Amino acid sequence: MKSHLRVPLFAVVWVAIATGQEYAVTSQFGVAVKMRDGVILSADVFRPKADVKFPVLLQRTPYNRAGEAQGATMLASHGYIVVTQDTRGRFGSGGEFYPFLNESLDGYDSVEWAAALPGSNGKVGMFGGSYVGATQMLAAMAKPPHLAAIFPYVTASEYYNGWTYQSGALMQWFTSSWSSLLATDTLRRKVEGNLDSRAWVQPLPLSSYRTLDQPAAPALTPYFQDWLKHEGNDEYWRRWRISDHYAGMNIKALHAGGWHDIFLKGSIQNYTGMRASSQARDGQRLLLGPWAHAETSSAGKIGDVVFGKAAVVDLDEVAWHWFDYALKGVQNEYATGAPVRIFVMGENAWRDEQEFPLKRARTESYYLDKGRLRSAAPPKQAPQEYDYDPANPVPTIGGRLCCGAQIPPGPADQRPNEGRPDVLVFSTEALKADLEVTGFIRMKLFAASSAADTDFTALLADVDPSGYARFLTDGIVRARYRNSTEKAEALEPGKVYEFDIDLWATSNLFKAGHQIRLYVSSSNFPRFDRNLNTGEPISGATRMVRAHQKIYHDAEHPSRLVLPVIPR
Repeated sequence: MKSHLRVPLFAVVWVAIATGQEYAVTSQFGVAVKMRDGVILSADVFRPKADVKFPVLLQRTPYNRAGEAQGATMLASHGYIVVTQDTRGRFGSGGEFYPFLNESLDGYDSVEWAAALPGSNGKVGMFGGSYVGATQMLAAMAKPPHLAAIFPYVTASEYYNGWTYQSGALMQWFTSSWSSLLATDTLRRKVEGNLDSRAWVQPLPLSSYRTLDQPAAPALTPYFQDWLKHEGNDEYWRRWRISDHYAGMNIKALHAGGWHDIFLKGSIQNYTGMRASSQARDGQRLLLGPWAHAETSSAGKIGDVVFGKAAVVDLDEVAWHWFDYALKGVQNEYATGAPVRIFVMGENAWRDEQEFPLKRARTESYYLDKGRLRSAAPPKQAPQEYDYDPANPVPTIGGRLCCGAQIPPGPADQRPNEGRPDVLVFSTEALKADLEVTGFIRMKLFAASSAADTDFTALLADVDPSGYARFLTDGIVRARYRNSTEKAEALEPGKVYEFDIDLWATSNLFKAGHQIRLYVSSSNFPRFDRNLNTGEPISGATRMVRAHQKIYHDAEHPSRLVLPVIPR
């Protein structure tokens, strides 16, 4: 495979810094980094122009390191050697790309290479978001001796639950659209590697000239096919389960996530897991904003809601301040402030906390009662019923999405789905006083289905006096994985089961006059794949059946929304 390395090039960029030490920055492009198996990865190195030693910041990306020069230059100007590197099989680097597979060993080798660079003081930090966050966590799992601190944002804690699947359901929009995004560079590499114009000019007629040898689509993303084959949480996934390795990650870490981000739960789990078990527990920090897995506008607009300029955070500047503390010992806000900072939506304000979830949270249950959410379950009541047809699923409207602008992520009005016969809506009365909900949210649902397998979904919204129903958080359970995502268990048609639906987390102030609203259904497509209700493996399944669903809510079957309420 052609390595696509660029010829090394040197440049000098002068940067004016308003405060602190100013450094000129020299840049070296296309530096070869040899991995232990001989594969050559390509990196760019940005250096402060000074005759002193500096910490090194490493970013390993599958999205083309060339796009990271501006941020790298800024960080280098503040006294860091910054390395941006294409991961294996991407853009300038050799080898074959397969998500997660090589990131631990390649990360280890790259960290140790970076630590030995001329001018390095031996301390290495890593930074970046999404898959670039995964490259940090997977490198930390391998415990390279010179890795001292990381800044992973909007990333996961494992790559089965919360990246590819959620409670047994495939996160279809993300896995498919992300695979398509990755495939474009893979296609370029394969086409360039298979060019054989000398042979193609021989045949006649001339109009038969092949131009390109384009591989079949499955060959571009073999991992996508593997993800479908491994729909349960089996050994394929366990080798990359970050959460099994927190105790050995003895490094400082600033974890950042977004309330509307597709990897929110993993960002929180990385913090709580390392805070609980790492020897560097006191070096863990958590930052949770209202963000989605997309850029925030300058006005703080996310989805169709403007949260204000306070919601806008410069992540390069955050990295600069974080590593000043973590690698240089600067006594800034990360040395003296609270370990947790959260953005409370509705109030649209930041607040510092000592832990997450909050110890002072009070668990309150809101019971389902035919269109209402109440403080107690009705004593006796017939179930509500609907038919779920996989050929006509409930469409996704905003929420935790990635990637592609065709279905925008973030908060959006859920009212367009309220008139559907397969969506049940439950609301409180208008609140008489402000109510803050911050923390993990669950739904306990008693339900029966006519099918051997099906899904149940839950979505929480904040409804203002105008009727606008703002998305807050959602969840799903695939019935055959209701007890464990490691083992599928068919339903007994007609039998009532208690399902535990994980809605992940949020922080929101429901203002007086607003309503808490819960939507219950059996689909949220294409955020999640449609359950075809047959129980067949999803990889090659095409057969669909309708499912008749019964939702129970009475004293014997107390279906309820469980919220962490913060006293005020």
